[in-house]
Amino acid sequence: MEIAIIAHDGMKAGMVQFLNKHKDILINENIRLVATGTTGSKAEEAGFTVNKMLSGPLGGDAQIAARVAEGKTNMVFFFKDPLASHPHEADINMLIRVCDVHNVPLATNPATAELLLLAISQQS
Repeated sequence: MEIAIIAHDGMKAGMVQFLNKHKDILINENIRLVATGTTGSKAEEAGFTVNKMLSGPLGGDAQIAARVAEGKTNMVFFFKDPLASHPHEADINMLIRVCDVHNVPLATNPATAELLLLAISQQS
Protein backbone atom coordinates (compact mmCIF):
# COMPACT_ATOMS: atom_id res chain seq x y z
CA MET A 1 0.00 0.00 0.00
CA GLU A 2 1.26 3.45 -0.89
CA ILE A 3 0.41 6.45 1.28
CA ALA A 4 1.20 9.99 0.14
CA ILE A 5 2.16 12.50 2.81
CA ILE A 6 1.94 16.22 2.23
CA ALA A 7 1.96 19.05 4.77
CA HIS A 8 1.84 22.79 4.49
CA ASP A 9 4.74 24.60 6.15
CA GLY A 10 2.81 25.26 9.35
CA MET A 11 1.87 21.57 9.58
CA LYS A 12 5.17 19.83 8.75
CA ALA A 13 6.21 19.38 12.39
CA GLY A 14 2.77 17.97 13.13
CA MET A 15 3.11 15.53 10.23
CA VAL A 16 6.46 14.26 11.54
CA GLN A 17 4.99 13.96 15.03
CA PHE A 18 2.06 11.98 13.58
CA LEU A 19 4.40 9.68 11.64
CA ASN A 20 6.50 9.03 14.72
CA LYS A 21 3.40 8.31 16.82
CA HIS A 22 2.30 5.67 14.29
CA LYS A 23 5.71 4.36 13.29
CA ASP A 24 4.81 0.78 14.28
CA ILE A 25 1.94 0.69 11.77
CA LEU A 26 3.75 2.58 9.04
CA ILE A 27 6.81 0.32 9.16
CA ASN A 28 5.22 -3.06 9.90
CA GLU A 29 2.23 -2.96 7.56
CA ASN A 30 4.14 -3.08 4.24
CA ILE A 31 3.43 0.60 3.58
CA ARG A 32 5.40 2.72 1.14
CA LEU A 33 5.49 6.46 1.69
CA VAL A 34 5.57 9.00 -1.11
CA ALA A 35 5.74 12.71 -0.35
CA THR A 36 6.18 16.17 -1.70
CA GLY A 37 9.80 17.28 -1.46
CA THR A 38 10.09 19.21 1.77
CA THR A 39 7.63 17.05 3.69
CA GLY A 40 9.53 13.99 2.47
CA SER A 41 12.83 15.45 3.63
CA LYS A 42 11.40 16.06 7.10
CA ALA A 43 10.09 12.48 7.21
CA GLU A 44 13.49 11.14 6.14
CA GLU A 45 15.18 13.14 8.90
CA ALA A 46 12.84 11.33 11.31
CA GLY A 47 14.02 7.95 9.99
CA PHE A 48 11.35 7.09 7.41
CA THR A 49 12.05 5.86 3.90
CA VAL A 50 10.23 8.12 1.47
CA ASN A 51 9.95 8.42 -2.30
CA LYS A 52 10.16 12.19 -2.75
CA MET A 53 8.46 14.17 -5.49
CA LEU A 54 8.97 17.86 -6.20
CA SER A 55 7.96 20.36 -3.54
CA GLY A 56 4.26 21.23 -3.60
CA PRO A 57 4.53 24.68 -5.22
CA LEU A 58 6.83 23.26 -7.91
CA GLY A 59 4.42 20.49 -8.93
CA GLY A 60 4.69 17.85 -6.21
CA ASP A 61 0.95 17.98 -5.55
CA ALA A 62 0.34 17.34 -9.25
CA GLN A 63 2.81 14.44 -9.28
CA ILE A 64 1.00 12.81 -6.37
CA ALA A 65 -2.38 13.44 -8.04
CA ALA A 66 -1.04 11.62 -11.11
CA ARG A 67 -0.04 8.67 -8.91
CA VAL A 68 -3.56 8.60 -7.46
CA ALA A 69 -5.07 8.66 -10.96
CA GLU A 70 -2.73 5.84 -12.07
CA GLY A 71 -3.78 3.69 -9.11
CA LYS A 72 -0.33 3.76 -7.50
CA THR A 73 -1.23 5.80 -4.41
CA ASN A 74 -3.94 4.26 -2.23
CA MET A 75 -4.31 6.90 0.48
CA VAL A 76 -3.33 10.55 0.98
CA PHE A 77 -2.50 12.36 4.22
CA PHE A 78 -2.51 16.07 3.35
CA PHE A 79 -2.19 18.13 6.53
CA LYS A 80 -3.49 21.49 5.32
CA ASP A 81 -2.97 24.69 7.25
CA PRO A 82 -6.49 26.12 7.41
CA LEU A 83 -5.27 29.46 8.75
CA ALA A 84 -2.89 30.35 5.91
CA SER A 85 -3.38 31.22 2.25
CA HIS A 86 -1.50 29.21 -0.35
CA PRO A 87 -0.44 30.52 -3.77
CA HIS A 88 -0.82 27.08 -5.38
CA GLU A 89 -4.39 26.56 -4.14
CA ALA A 90 -5.46 25.35 -7.60
CA ASP A 91 -3.02 22.43 -7.34
CA ILE A 92 -4.33 21.55 -3.89
CA ASN A 93 -7.92 21.57 -5.10
CA MET A 94 -6.93 19.44 -8.09
CA LEU A 95 -5.39 16.81 -5.80
CA ILE A 96 -8.50 16.74 -3.62
CA ARG A 97 -10.69 16.40 -6.72
CA VAL A 98 -8.59 13.53 -8.11
CA CYS A 99 -8.85 11.70 -4.77
CA ASP A 100 -12.63 12.14 -4.90
CA VAL A 101 -12.88 11.02 -8.53
CA HIS A 102 -10.82 7.89 -7.88
CA ASN A 103 -12.37 7.14 -4.48
CA VAL A 104 -9.03 7.39 -2.66
CA PRO A 105 -9.18 8.19 1.07
CA LEU A 106 -7.85 11.66 1.88
CA ALA A 107 -7.13 12.90 5.40
CA THR A 108 -6.55 16.62 5.84
CA ASN A 109 -5.87 16.49 9.57
CA PRO A 110 -4.29 14.10 12.11
CA ALA A 111 -7.62 12.92 13.56
CA THR A 112 -8.85 11.64 10.20
CA ALA A 113 -5.46 10.18 9.29
CA GLU A 114 -5.46 8.28 12.58
CA LEU A 115 -8.83 6.72 11.74
CA LEU A 116 -7.50 5.62 8.34
CA LEU A 117 -4.44 4.02 9.95
CA LEU A 118 -6.69 2.27 12.45
CA ALA A 119 -8.62 0.78 9.55
CA ILE A 120 -5.36 -0.44 7.96
CA SER A 121 -4.14 -2.04 11.18
CA GLN A 122 -7.45 -3.85 11.70
CA GLN A 123 -7.29 -5.39 8.22
CA SER A 124 -4.19 -7.42 9.05
